[in-house]
Amino acid sequence: MSTIKIRSKRLDDYTLVRTLIAHPMETGKRKNEETGELVPAHFIQTLTFAHNNKVMSECQMGFGVSKNPFFSFRLKSAQAGDTVTISWHDNLGYHERKEHIIQ
Repeated sequence: MSTIKIRSKRLDDYTLVRTLIAHPMETGKRKNEETGELVPAHFIQTLTFAHNNKVMSECQMGFGVSKNPFFSFRLKSAQAGDTVTISWHDNLGYHERKEHIIQ
């Protein structure tokens, strides 16, 4: 099951792309309520947005981003049938990539 959800909506002047990523985004500073031990850091470090295999944005992130982060962006030149690709890599070596076809 994918951790990335992507939605797009074509409007008159642009296409709105929204994405939600299921990720714990742990800072490494929160204590486990039961054991009192620190929960290890686990956060997305790099988030990449591509349109038709061309990277449009690459974000370097840290542990200050909330759990299950939401991002949205606008594409001016997107057409029906174009592909949006979103990928992330985190500090523990996990990664995911998902493609979405604009309707």
